[in-house]
Amino acid sequence: MLDIRASQESVRLRIARACRRAGRSPEEVTLVAVTKGVAPSVIAAAFELGIRNFGENRVQEAEEKIKQLSHLKPRPVWHMIGHLQSNKVKPALALFDIIQSVDSVKLAQLISRYTRKKVPVLLQVNVSGEASKSGFPLSELGQAFEAISRLPQIGIKGLMTIAPVGDNPEDVRPVFRKLWELGDSFRLEHLSMGMTDDFEVAIEEGATMVRLGRALFGERG
Repeated sequence: MLDIRASQESVRLRIARACRRAGRSPEEVTLVAVTKGVAPSVIAAAFELGIRNFGENRVQEAEEKIKQLSHLKPRPVWHMIGHLQSNKVKPALALFDIIQSVDSVKLAQLISRYTRKKVPVLLQVNVSGEASKSGFPLSELGQAFEAISRLPQIGIKGLMTIAPVGDNPEDVRPVFRKLWELGDSFRLEHLSMGMTDDFEVAIEEGATMVRLGRALFGERG
């Protein structure tokens, strides 16, 4: 608990400083704690310290945790941040409040088909063009946005990206700036970008959600 408290305080301070440099309010940035590999007891401790948004990469792992943490009040906001397979859409819809990783029109169609309520989603964009990353290529985003925005049960709330791994966060600033430009052109509310190694640069470039795991919970197996 004490370690998480110190980590959270450090992260909050760094978010506030990045916001100050960008002339923004820290209230504009949602901290999403990435809990892949984190035990439910540790998640509960983070919740008691005020963290309310949690991100999971895998449906099966999330299902067990969310069940064990059903006693938490108010209910945490659960974000699906990993690649969502077609055969996991139905269980994901029962678990998550927002799906950040919509990376194909087909996936969006399945989400719309299998739900009875409007689902908030972010469109994942492969800004860097890396073959190893999921997400819409820049050349296909416009057409995909038009198609998905017409689906009756989908609410596009923003864009998400994963920046390339590097030693210097400044190297990925253009990736974040490009996502901001795209979000602005579509007049979207949210930009989910920035992780432990680069979230301060992401905030300076307009991130409204940062996804932090190691910065809060340390290294995991």
